[in-house]
Amino acid sequence: MARPSRRLIDALRATARRLEDGARYEWGHMGRCNCGHLAQTLTTFTPEQIHRMAMVRFGNWNEQVREYCPSSGFQMDLLIDLLMDAGLDRDDLCHLENLSDTQVLSRLPIEERDLQRNHREHTIRYVRAWADALESAIPSPLPAPLLELCAT
Repeated sequence: MARPSRRLIDALRATARRLEDGARYEWGHMGRCNCGHLAQTLTTFTPEQIHRMAMVRFGNWNEQVREYCPSSGFQMDLLIDLLMDAGLDRDDLCHLENLSDTQVLSRLPIEERDLQRNHREHTIRYVRAWADALESAIPSPLPAPLLELCAT
């Protein structure tokens, strides 16, 4: 699972809010699908820019991630680099596109785990559960008395 960080958790929550507030969602559009929406949040790229980057090479997000090469010079690979810099890995992107990470799904009630990758509401539910999972993985700060002991 992704490297937990406040930046990534906030981006996931912002992505869910934007989708909930009615942002255009199209699973078949590289900039408006599950990964495309998170990419918008983590970068300054518009959906159209993300889609254009992806259309240089064949394939959906899963195929683009599989073909990823950090030294290729393809804009899509540079975008994937930015997402990886935010704490994601290739598996995270594939799982996000398909709403399939079992650790994320396990945070949902059993009756809500049958998610379909091309449904806005399912994406919102998944992204929120993922943010919760990452947040629970961030170590709690030490209480002040323990911090003082560590400083001495």
